[in-house]
Amino acid sequence: MRSVVGVLALQGDFREHKEALKRLGVEAKEVRKREHLEGVKALVIPGGESTTIGKLAREYGIEEEVRRRVAEGSLALFGTCAGAIWLSREILGYPEQPRLGMLDVAVERNAFGRQVESFEEDLEVRGLGPFHGVFIRAPAFRKLGEGVEVLAELSGLPVLVRQGKMLASAFHPELTADSRIHGYFLQLAGL
Repeated sequence: MRSVVGVLALQGDFREHKEALKRLGVEAKEVRKREHLEGVKALVIPGGESTTIGKLAREYGIEEEVRRRVAEGSLALFGTCAGAIWLSREILGYPEQPRLGMLDVAVERNAFGRQVESFEEDLEVRGLGPFHGVFIRAPAFRKLGEGVEVLAELSGLPVLVRQGKMLASAFHPELTADSRIHGYFLQLAGL
């Protein structure tokens, strides 16, 4: 089976990620069950509701399989907003929330405000240049482990980070016409 990019399609804006990948000429497969991960070398976890994503990923056996594949080095991950929260080792104020826990960061949910305080801001992304960020109930990475690299900041807070083959953004690059961050993720995944 040919390796493809998967987009976790349990909840959230997975269609927008599929469109961003399509603009790059990449086949994106919707992942709703553990068996859908077969042949997938890179997985995008979309924004949405982080608690719901975590509960469903656990219930459908996706969490366990993703954790195993990341540990063995056969799966790259890209989480945006709620997806970034799910990747994080610690969710400040929510110690019981289901999470993958493989990205060595402590994340704060809704760090930039609630839904009505959503905003857009131009960022400087290391290696890519200017990027227009869309922030909706955006988290912030408050504590970073030694292996975590900051690729973009807003008001002194990291909003785009990388650790090995994991990429996490507090904003929604899939809601713009600019697919460069998705392209960066594909390079990170070796695709």
